[in-house]
Amino acid sequence: MDDAMKCPKCNSEHAYQDRDLWVCPECAHEWSASGEASAEAPADETGVRDANGNLLTDGDSVIVIKDLKVKGSSSVVKGGTKVRNIRLQEATDGHNIACKIDGIGAMNLKSEFVKKA
Repeated sequence: MDDAMKCPKCNSEHAYQDRDLWVCPECAHEWSASGEASAEAPADETGVRDANGNLLTDGDSVIVIKDLKVKGSSSVVKGGTKVRNIRLQEATDGHNIACKIDGIGAMNLKSEFVKKA
């Protein structure tokens, strides 16, 4: 093992290599051998991602992946419904997609229940 490889998070000397990553058994931190990728990873995670991890942007079309009950109504958004022209929004309750669904109207969705079309 390379003695120079210490965990950047807890400074443990017990780090080991697992394929392309280094792993610390004490704090479970993972980083690449170059060390630069771990610093860039949080910047890449910004934005809204769908259930498959694809980055969503305003104006995208998405497909609902499961039946969703509409709160305060007896309506249901069926799985497989295509929603066009979404708008992304910051929301504390997790509903980060604003959209208009045919037959139901304007509503907010959680990105974890859609996939990019």
